[in-house]
Amino acid sequence: MEGEQWPADRVRQTFIDFFTSKSHARWPSSPVVPVDDPTLLFANAGMNQFKPVFLGAAAPDSPLGRLRRACNTQKCIRAGGKHNDLDDVGNDTYHHTFFEMLGSWSFGDYFKEEAIAYAWELLTEFNRESDGTLRPLPAKHVDTGMGFEHLTSILQNKMSNYDTDVFIPLFEAIHKSVGDGIEPYSGKLGCSDVGKVDTAYRVVADHIRTLSFAIADGSQPGNEGREYVLRRILRRAVHFDRQKLKAKQGFFSNLVDVFVGMMGDVFPELKENEKKIKDIIKDEEASFEKTLVKDAFVLWDTYGYPIDLTEVMAVEEGLAVDMESFNVCMEEARQKARDARTSVVMAIYTGSEFIASASGDEDFGLVLKRTSFYAEQGGQIYDTGSIEGSSGSFAVKNVQVFAGYVLHIGSFVEGSESKTLSVGDEVKCKVDYARRSLIAPNHTCTHMLNFALREVLGDHIDQKGSIVLPEKLRFDFSHGKPVKLEDLERIELKVNQQIKDELEVYAQEIKLADAKRINGLRAVFGEIYPDPVRVVAIGRKVEDLLADPESKEGLSISTELCGGTHISNTRVALAFAIISEEGIAKGVRRITAVTGECASQAMKLASSIDADIIDTSKLHGVELEKKIGFIKSTLDAAAIPATRKADLRKKVSELEDQMRKVKKKTGQENIQKAVKAAMDAADAALSAGQPFCIAHVDVGLNAAALREAVFKCMNRVPTMLFSTDMASNKVVVYAGVPPEALPSGLKVLEWLMASIGPLKGRGGGGKNGLAQGQVSHHSISVSGQSLVIIIA
Repeated sequence: MEGEQWPADRVRQTFIDFFTSKSHARWPSSPVVPVDDPTLLFANAGMNQFKPVFLGAAAPDSPLGRLRRACNTQKCIRAGGKHNDLDDVGNDTYHHTFFEMLGSWSFGDYFKEEAIAYAWELLTEFNRESDGTLRPLPAKHVDTGMGFEHLTSILQNKMSNYDTDVFIPLFEAIHKSVGDGIEPYSGKLGCSDVGKVDTAYRVVADHIRTLSFAIADGSQPGNEGREYVLRRILRRAVHFDRQKLKAKQGFFSNLVDVFVGMMGDVFPELKENEKKIKDIIKDEEASFEKTLVKDAFVLWDTYGYPIDLTEVMAVEEGLAVDMESFNVCMEEARQKARDARTSVVMAIYTGSEFIASASGDEDFGLVLKRTSFYAEQGGQIYDTGSIEGSSGSFAVKNVQVFAGYVLHIGSFVEGSESKTLSVGDEVKCKVDYARRSLIAPNHTCTHMLNFALREVLGDHIDQKGSIVLPEKLRFDFSHGKPVKLEDLERIELKVNQQIKDELEVYAQEIKLADAKRINGLRAVFGEIYPDPVRVVAIGRKVEDLLADPESKEGLSISTELCGGTHISNTRVALAFAIISEEGIAKGVRRITAVTGECASQAMKLASSIDADIIDTSKLHGVELEKKIGFIKSTLDAAAIPATRKADLRKKVSELEDQMRKVKKKTGQENIQKAVKAAMDAADAALSAGQPFCIAHVDVGLNAAALREAVFKCMNRVPTMLFSTDMASNKVVVYAGVPPEALPSGLKVLEWLMASIGPLKGRGGGGKNGLAQGQVSHHSISVSGQSLVIIIA
């Protein structure tokens, strides 16, 4: 099979087309930045997003829970954490930090036999063996996958993944950019790769793929966690392009255009974020340029330059890094960080008096010489955490300001061996920063909400109060009427646009008089601010605003007086969703909103309910009516975006209208059907000389249709009709007897109960010769006399 017959795009599409022809849903790749899996730095396997299904944790009525067969190509990054291929990339022909994983799945549907058959059908002449064991799962699932790049190299008859058209266009673009002084890529390895030029080709091509997808999916280079991994990848690429390819500044970011052109049709998120990807890489590239001649520790501590890359550069230049001095500097830096968290107990307050020493289990308050805890103020909730002393660990439950002093309120940690703290004790402040990291985006989004409200509703908007919690934010503002849904949607979009724009958040203490001169500055009416005061600006440096305080540009951004904790960039908030808007007093409205993972979950829940509504529209009869009732109660209690809730309620209302129309039409049709069947049965009974008519009518549990049919026939012959409903396992019975129709003046209710009593049925009525009953099973036979007992 010739290589040119299998370009990369065809390989990918053939895999997808094959499995979709086998009734597999084409499922989108999850972002490489995991949304709701704290165990992962990056998505590193195709099965990551399906873990809830494999573990039996997916809601049965969710799109994921309903999935039975699926296929996709999953974006994966393996750099950092347990799966880390970073240091191997470039040194061989098969490691990558970014790769695509082609996968097919069966969730409780088919198992090994079909999976093998499908693989054999798709890959005849090719076979992949594996060994390994899996623990038993709630249901038998099959996860069949293969590396896209490796499969492409096989089909193109290449010895290396890097020799395929997955990478060749990037190599050509690299060579074109660096000029004639560098040889084209030739696939050399080890000692034959003189000057490590081909290694650099592989590193640069691989790393631009990884960074482009990671940034498109919401991450970017930074100083911690996955962001630090991305910064290390970027700087590794820049190191190789400068040192080995002799590239000029801006070279690496210019590869974004080439890569997006190659992959943008398969992964549209690349095209949608092309400018952002290029700008971030360009900025990081320029910043890195400034670090290349710095001291090794300064490179690491201030600029985030990895020490291992510094060692590599040193060795290449015949030098060495003084690791002993580096470690001394490292310890000094750590000590400074520790010092910032240490303090001294200055006072202990019981609520009624100051004491010299505290012990026991009662709550009390501590005043420290300095503190890293945030005291509740400005609408932001207090920090929690602990204060550790040599003779006791104090759990901080509340932090308030009294008479200018910060009071840490709490009690000794339960189970502590020692429970004593005294004035003068040295202690360590341990703030629950995980909790604060949830509060900070909510506070920043409160500022952005304030700005968006003014933009959409007008300058009459004034803040009337707020509260910022880990799980939500609440904002009260002046407005004389409910906010229209379309305006609410615009407000939400404006906040999310600011998040998407990845605006830097700046804070600076300045003189109060200078702050008040800034055009567009927002402050809470009646609030007393200190001097100097802290200004928080989103998207512009405070010093730039001060340089031209009367500029109208200040009106286009959020600038507020605030002492609270905030995120450093709006992208950290991830997402924003308004959950409710309501009136709390005359002329005052309240918005409750969520950010980050809470916002993402709210949006997912709304989508899940929407999918339920679509599925419900395919139901009929009693099942439809029950499901609508369930969805309505779910919708009322759901914490989802307010605009989506209104839209979903409208859809449910439309579904109810359709149901009522169908019920009305069906009811009319059932009456016509029941009357015709009853009349035919009455004619047959009279022709046969029978004193009564008993017949089955197929109208479900429509008692009205049976009553109408019985009423039409009873004056001709005593009539009893019944209809069954398989779904509810019930039978409804209707009887009609004129008073003179039966011997001994038998009443219709007596006839009905004598008929259904042996079947444990229930009945009632009798007025005007009509009675009705119900039986809870289907053991009904006209010919067998189990339904009717005639008393002569």
